Amino acid sequence: MKMLFLPWVLLLLATAPSPGPWPVAGAQESCSNRCGNMTGLCSCHPTCSGLGNCCSDLRDFCLEIKPYSGSMMGGKDFVVQHLRWPSPTDSVICRFKESIQTLGHVDSLGRVHCVSPLLYETGRIPFTLSMDNGRSFPRSGTWLAVHPSKVSDSEKSQLVNETRWQYYGTAGTRGNLSLTWNTWALPTSSVSIELWGYEETGKPYSGEWTAKWSYLYSLVTNIPNSGSFTFIPNPAAPNYQRWEVGALRIINSQHYAGEKDVHALWSNEHALAWHLGDDFRSDPVAWARTRCLAWEELEDQLPNFLEEVPDCPCTLAQARADSGRFHTDYGCDIEHGSVCTYHPGAGHCVRSVQASPQYASGQQCCYTKAGTQILTADSTSGSTPDRGHDWGAPPFRTPPRVPGLSHWLYDVISFYHCCLWAPECPRYMHRRPSSDCRNYRPPRLASAFGDPHFVTFDGANFTFNGRGEYVLLESVLTNLRVQARAQPSETPEGVQGRGTGLTAVAVQEDDSDVVEVRLASGTGALQVLLNQEVLSFDEQTWMDLKGMFLSVATGNNVSIMLSSGAGLEVSAQGSFLSVAVLLPEKFLTHTQGLLGTLNNNPTDDFTLRNGKVLPPTASSRDLVQFGADWAVENATSLLTYDSRLLVNNFLYGPKHDPTFQPLFPEEITPSPGQETEAAKLCGDNHFCSFDVAATGSLSVGNATRMAYQLHQHRVQSLKPVVSCGWLAPPPNGQKDTVNYLVGSTVFFYCNNGYSLVGAKTSICRDDGSWSQPTPMCQPGRNHTVLLSVIFGGLALVALVVLVYVLLCRRKSNMAGWTSRP
Repeated sequence: MKMLFLPWVLLLLATAPSPGPWPVAGAQESCSNRCGNMTGLCSCHPTCSGLGNCCSDLRDFCLEIKPYSGSMMGGKDFVVQHLRWPSPTDSVICRFKESIQTLGHVDSLGRVHCVSPLLYETGRIPFTLSMDNGRSFPRSGTWLAVHPSKVSDSEKSQLVNETRWQYYGTAGTRGNLSLTWNTWALPTSSVSIELWGYEETGKPYSGEWTAKWSYLYSLVTNIPNSGSFTFIPNPAAPNYQRWEVGALRIINSQHYAGEKDVHALWSNEHALAWHLGDDFRSDPVAWARTRCLAWEELEDQLPNFLEEVPDCPCTLAQARADSGRFHTDYGCDIEHGSVCTYHPGAGHCVRSVQASPQYASGQQCCYTKAGTQILTADSTSGSTPDRGHDWGAPPFRTPPRVPGLSHWLYDVISFYHCCLWAPECPRYMHRRPSSDCRNYRPPRLASAFGDPHFVTFDGANFTFNGRGEYVLLESVLTNLRVQARAQPSETPEGVQGRGTGLTAVAVQEDDSDVVEVRLASGTGALQVLLNQEVLSFDEQTWMDLKGMFLSVATGNNVSIMLSSGAGLEVSAQGSFLSVAVLLPEKFLTHTQGLLGTLNNNPTDDFTLRNGKVLPPTASSRDLVQFGADWAVENATSLLTYDSRLLVNNFLYGPKHDPTFQPLFPEEITPSPGQETEAAKLCGDNHFCSFDVAATGSLSVGNATRMAYQLHQHRVQSLKPVVSCGWLAPPPNGQKDTVNYLVGSTVFFYCNNGYSLVGAKTSICRDDGSWSQPTPMCQPGRNHTVLLSVIFGGLALVALVVLVYVLLCRRKSNMAGWTSRP
């Protein structure tokens, strides 16, 4: 997305019209059908508020809504903010993605309501609004559809003891089931509760493959909206039993059964054990085993997706640091108590962020709390790859790309069949084997922080505190661009030094959305902009965007995960931003900019646009030329100019300010008192020492110290680790470890009645090979058995000798008696 210079000029020349009646639809002084447009007599672009040139009816046509997000299952009522309609009407139509329509209404207060539709995708969904029964749709906004698992529990109905629902009919699981919900979330006096089923039909991986939610039947109708319902489930009619995955929906009882896209509360999607037939209840193990074998047969006919999913990181430290390609699996999170329902014994799991390119599959990697990877070959707690990525895959909507649900059909319900309802788990694990890490390559890391200091991908480091906007990274491989703005900033003590720091970072890859993270003026808090519009994270901290995923964590940290596997971590460190960029190995020899030339050669990291290379011994003064050469150009700027200050200083002003006089590390002489305090705080951290001297602030120096420590921690976590791969235990024997990384030793043992033939141990060597193969355990030669035989034989011989001696003595005594007179 190129930011052209002319529209920004027009924005500044335009003036905001005075308030008045709504203009005729389509007029250039109106935002009717013009949302996002910055040209004309006034602006309908998100930046117009800061520039003071918005059309007077901006909020009437460019809609803000609350809430702005909800489950992709639909049924969420939201209110259009700032728009008041003079009288109640039933002529409200809300149209999503230009094709899906739901009915809205105007309430007694004149507020306009819409209901989100049932979707088969997540992400930002454009919608338009008609107040004239569909004749025109001049108003527009954006709805955020989210994965069902990311919806607050207060917005869903709750299956009380969900495990009981999903095991109902198996041994010892009978009786009542209960459902609860918040009555305020569905304001009506009476409700009906329905069961909906999910299925995917047609030939897999063909154009006929379709996803569908279907209304099946009502559990109960027209009951008081009390917030709870308890019942004893009866087996469903035979024509409904093909659905094994579904969800409950609660609606106003005034709606007819199965009516689509009405205000509703959905339960979690789940295994429908409780509705299955008498054949399941009479022998659930046999029923599930039959399903498991059928799934196994189907899997053998489908393409092998395992060849294109990425290898897992070798350690938990790598998995958590490789944030461009892997993200926490919310079902097993060490930060939330490691409640790992499907992987008991694991401490933390991650999932590959991006689905595989052809089959939209996903990788899962699980680890012990100590950081060792768990493999399914050793334990059912091991990580299992997914034919359907749990988070789905763009363009979504069709199998196996439907978020959550495709994963349920191809990976989860089959786990119930084989592992939870029947003792056939080896069959499942054989077709969902854990990936080891022999082919895993950690990403390369570069960082910028403090006043500002740069550590390149190849490890060179330098300080360049220019004032302007600069290219941190460009790569023609994926048309990846990362740009940053550097400004002087006051310290917390109110001191403004001659140094600068990063205050905004923007990124785009190919034709993806543009995301910018900046320090909000006056507050110092992080602000995230999507295509120059400020985002709110009041409701959601994860967003599926075009070409990337975005996650905002507590503690002022933003993670940006790009489709190429590249990742950015942006955080507020004191008065400035700290930026970490992670690039997969495929970017080798394909980067340029202030973060250097990634080629394992730090001596050419100071490469200018024309190819000239400054020597690694270049002084800080010489490196000003390097920094200035990588100034951003207006025509390709990704950064936002939504205030007069930004426009005047950076849009109209030079991209690199030649009049700004920076400080240079080799020319700073701190005062004796300052030097003493800096030495206590910084130790041998020269970045920290420079920032204390440059700003006179220990707090700025401390922020820089912490930022550099974080960089060093990431570097340490991402160090390559050699793995020798899984080593099997001997048949009829065991091994004592599940650690297969370099230096680990595996000890082998045989079961009782068997003896070891071969090496007792094997060591993982530096070249990735095992020192010894798995030994054999042969019957009848077990040392314990052998010793038992020996000692038993000796005891028998001793017993025979003792008996013989006693018999001889008795015979001698008898002879003596007979010779007496």
